[in-house]
Amino acid sequence: MTQSVQPTSYSAAVEELDQILAAIERDEVDVDVLSQKVARAVLLVGYCRERIAAAEIEVERVVAELASDDEPNR
Repeated sequence: MTQSVQPTSYSAAVEELDQILAAIERDEVDVDVLSQKVARAVLLVGYCRERIAAAEIEVERVVAELASDDEPNR
């Protein structure tokens, strides 16, 4: 059964991805469970991409706000 629970944070998602990868690299994942682990990894990567995109938008907004504060009043 693939876990459909969203991670609580970006760092939690990365940590879980690291655990999945380490288990696969050590051949600790049974072939019957491998597809579930890969599906979970895909979900986690998607979550991380969403968080990065959201952070990028927020940073751009803040930078634009700072730039507009630096412009002289007309």
